[in-house]
Amino acid sequence: MAKNVTSGRPVPADAVRQQIHAILTAWGMPEEHAKTTAEVMVETDLMGVDSHGLSMLMTYEQGVQAGRLKLAAQPRVARDTGPTALLDAGNGLGHPVSALAMNMAVDKALQHGIGMVGVVNSHHFGAAGAYARIASARGVIGMVTSSAQGISMVPTRAALPVLGTNPLAFAAPAKRNKPFVLDMATTTVAAGKVKVHHLNDAPLPAGWVVDGKGQAVTDPHEGNAYVFERKEGGITPLGGTENQGSAKGYGLAMMVHILGGALVGAAFSPVHKRTWTPDKPQNIGHFFLAIDPKAFREEGEFEAEIDTILDVLHATPPADPAEPVLVPGEPEDIMKAKRLAEGIPVPDSLDALIRGICERCGAPYLLRPNG
Repeated sequence: MAKNVTSGRPVPADAVRQQIHAILTAWGMPEEHAKTTAEVMVETDLMGVDSHGLSMLMTYEQGVQAGRLKLAAQPRVARDTGPTALLDAGNGLGHPVSALAMNMAVDKALQHGIGMVGVVNSHHFGAAGAYARIASARGVIGMVTSSAQGISMVPTRAALPVLGTNPLAFAAPAKRNKPFVLDMATTTVAAGKVKVHHLNDAPLPAGWVVDGKGQAVTDPHEGNAYVFERKEGGITPLGGTENQGSAKGYGLAMMVHILGGALVGAAFSPVHKRTWTPDKPQNIGHFFLAIDPKAFREEGEFEAEIDTILDVLHATPPADPAEPVLVPGEPEDIMKAKRLAEGIPVPDSLDALIRGICERCGAPYLLRPNG
């Protein structure tokens, strides 16, 4: 597991939440949607996924200024068959429509045993795990996939990037334990984490980023340039190299796009970008699946079995006694408890960028007003 590299003076979670909310409403997002979005973004930062929280505001500002991101958009139901539905996000930010879609999928699962809701005409929705956790908190299994606008993954044996980071998340409820939550990019690392290393001047682990000749890049600023600025090079599929299984990450990325993109009618970036200009919507798609365990087993049996499985994993002797075996979701839970107590670290470079956004949009600066 890669260590979190974000450093900086800590800011209370409430201040981060209020800052995000203030900027979103200054940009014209309705109060209810701004509240939902700020909550998802601060939860993401609390769990240590710094690439998808506060630091995304600079990218969102670019979308607002270019006119492609419609923050006042209201999602609408485009199709509804009973156990399935399709929502049109109206070219708005992905967080509000995604929270709505996941809750709708859960409602359908509780009624039909299974619920599937797709989203089209959306933009970035943050961390996929935030929505999978909505399902597990309501007692059902949740799975989330999303297409991507960015082209950053260099497929196995390729020289140029073709796919995005194409996230996949899955959550399952337990009784005594916290839910199992898998939240992953299908690349070796999310593009935003390369940006976090760039902002913190922290070297990149070998195997995250390759140049146009397939050679590893460890300089964070060079790596950031390959991911966000240059045509050649980019992020490796999950696995890194072919002999370490990168074809599996490549295949998973395709599966994610088929569900979160092709199925719902969202854009495939390599084709979409042939005619795309910054003022045009990105048409990102999302897919949300909910399964009620009671459709398969008596009430409580599934959750009890998940507890048994998690107990076995927790009891597994660790290679290093100082680092016990964890299950997916627990590192984020541990980080959340730590940051609720100590605050969310905000690098000075990010703080300066947020101050600039506040000045441009007229929102009050709230992160460290007396600092």
